[in-house]
Amino acid sequence: MNNKDMKDQLVLFTILLTLAGLLISSCSNREDRLEIDLDDCVEDRELSVNSASSDTEVLRIGFDLRSNPQEDARQYLPFLEYLEKATGYTFELVFTPGNSRIVDDLGTGAVQFAFIGAGSYIQVYSKYGVIPLVHGLNAQGEARYQSVIIVPPDSPIRNIEDLRGKHFAFGSVTSTQGHLIPRIILAEHGLTLDDLAAYDYTGSHQNCANAVSAGRFDAGGMQDILGMELAADGLLRIIYTSRYYPSSGIAANIEVPADILVKVQQALLDFDPQGRDSSGLYNWDMTEMPNGFVEADEDDYAGLLEWALVLGFLSDEHNVRP
Repeated sequence: MNNKDMKDQLVLFTILLTLAGLLISSCSNREDRLEIDLDDCVEDRELSVNSASSDTEVLRIGFDLRSNPQEDARQYLPFLEYLEKATGYTFELVFTPGNSRIVDDLGTGAVQFAFIGAGSYIQVYSKYGVIPLVHGLNAQGEARYQSVIIVPPDSPIRNIEDLRGKHFAFGSVTSTQGHLIPRIILAEHGLTLDDLAAYDYTGSHQNCANAVSAGRFDAGGMQDILGMELAADGLLRIIYTSRYYPSSGIAANIEVPADILVKVQQALLDFDPQGRDSSGLYNWDMTEMPNGFVEADEDDYAGLLEWALVLGFLSDEHNVRP
């Protein structure tokens, strides 16, 4: 076996271990639980481990985990093909392993670009500096989104005040819709983390939904699109919907050359997922940028940055109770 075959097998083995861990974390005794199908996956050649490539000719793009690695990759890979055609550059999709964070990957240059929420943007901006390129446009053509607070369908919980003394699930610790905005919602209703019986970070919106649906938590905070879809299917119930906040988008490492930034940003702004560029896309309507992108600016994040400072969201230490 040559070195390339050994490297390919090591990459595949690492990905399978990560996906297996996600599957285990989502298991429950409830018949209506949401599960990850390990048979429904992209080919291992398409999904790279963080340090798999050091080729300076390849532009690496990471992402905040939204659903699960297979589904996220299926959505992003056809989009990367569009970027390659539009810019002439070669792009590689990079999966950040569970022991790493997209914030650090983007900040240190392990990836040159990243699909990130506002919360991740605030963290990487504060720690490393980052260049905001675009925000995603929602189904209404607006660069904003919401979070929802979810409970099991048969839960007696009816409002935010009922969450006092309950077990609460967040998504990723760096997530805007799965952590920062739910924290803002609690604070606006007079609740802090100390008012909860317990809380934990599940790692993604899908995992949060799994945990609440399975009854492992009394409630959770997650992104609006997936939450509303699951509520419509009767798997969860929404008790609160937040105000609008700046949507997710794409940001760049500060060392990316200016000529590359200009070309990539223009390709993003030209992207027409509902028309000219729709062919080959996979479930793009389920992303947080179903109608393409609009230019982003640092000032867009000012309000969320204030809340992040108030809530200690920018601290390197996140005290998670059992």
